[in-house]
Amino acid sequence: MGMTMTQKILAAHSGLAEVQPGQLIQAKLDLVLGNDITAPVAIREFYGAGFDRVFDRTKIALVMDHFTPNKDIKAAEQCVVCREFASKHEIQHFYDVGNMGIEHALLPEQGLVAAGECIIGADSHTCTYGALGAFSTGVGSTDMAAGMATGELWFKVPEAIQVKLTGKLGPMVSGKDVILHLIGLIGVDGALYQSLEYTGDGVASLTMDDRLCIANMSIEAGAKNGIFPVDEITLAYMNDRVNREYKNCTADADAQYTRIVEIDLAAIEPTVAFPHLPENTRIVSQAGELLIHQVVIGSCTNGWLSDMAAAAEIMAGQKVHPNVRCLIIPGTQRIYLDSLERGYIKTFIEAGCAVSTPTCGPCLGGHMGVLAAGERCVATTNRNFVGRMGHVESEVYLASAQVAAATALAGKISDPRKM
Repeated sequence: MGMTMTQKILAAHSGLAEVQPGQLIQAKLDLVLGNDITAPVAIREFYGAGFDRVFDRTKIALVMDHFTPNKDIKAAEQCVVCREFASKHEIQHFYDVGNMGIEHALLPEQGLVAAGECIIGADSHTCTYGALGAFSTGVGSTDMAAGMATGELWFKVPEAIQVKLTGKLGPMVSGKDVILHLIGLIGVDGALYQSLEYTGDGVASLTMDDRLCIANMSIEAGAKNGIFPVDEITLAYMNDRVNREYKNCTADADAQYTRIVEIDLAAIEPTVAFPHLPENTRIVSQAGELLIHQVVIGSCTNGWLSDMAAAAEIMAGQKVHPNVRCLIIPGTQRIYLDSLERGYIKTFIEAGCAVSTPTCGPCLGGHMGVLAAGERCVATTNRNFVGRMGHVESEVYLASAQVAAATALAGKISDPRKM
């Protein structure tokens, strides 16, 4: 029986000629990731299990992005644990204030992930790297500790859903609208512990930023991972960043899928996920007249340079609605600098936005934009659960950078195509 992309990568990393869905395997890891929330727990487990050395100091990445710059004493203490561990074990890829970015934007930018690799991270959105043709998935801090010590981890080989994409996206429509549409179709548990494998001639029309966004939010459909085929766009992105050999794994023609979901990209419209689940989607024209108090443009889902460009294009020469607080959070220092050089930051400030250093911040209700009871926020983030961005009586609406920027100007959820 043929294998999917994910199954081929797992087979290669477990030293097997083939694997079957449901099979338990022990796979070698190419990278282990942690952040300032999850890594301290893993570090305590690492030492508690009696480990005294990491398997490879060049294959561990620690990114201080969730509560940095530190918001309080607890956050500061969490980062101290990571700094001391990174220093003691000479971790090569340690990113702190001033050189860090939001982890899932930073690692692809730095060339730390590549096609055909097997990557774990103690963060659920580690599945982002499937945009580059890698198998990447989120794990718990205990698994992260085991990965740092041994360089291996066990997996149950997932079944797969084929998402066949055709056509091209229309104006003011992006990868965020595609993944929200998909989640709306299959639900937040529609791909539970399965691999979402994106295929079809429509893939070629998607930018790398689109793919990174789609892969990032595959977890919101319950998927173990999301993965894209490696094409010219992928190779061009990696060739500028990756300085090691990598392997392009392609699905077999007779690969088995539990279902096939077909999506015509040309039919996708700007889409919004209403509270309190990413599956609660509506096209923007059905959003009604909901007044919005805050807009957040950023996160590991939509903090890319293309998102900054899209928002700046809409906001140029305009002013944020007086009842709206608009927060702009570039995904990395590089994206921040590129945005500055291209004039996007000037546009945001002149429009009345607050621009932040890279941080997860408000996405998880951490800092830099926590909501009060009764407040509504349109955010380019990835989750809108109860209390996700602050008070349990606040509401988060998920949308693209284009919809978010249009909303910031209008004070209500708005169609960017009409701005």
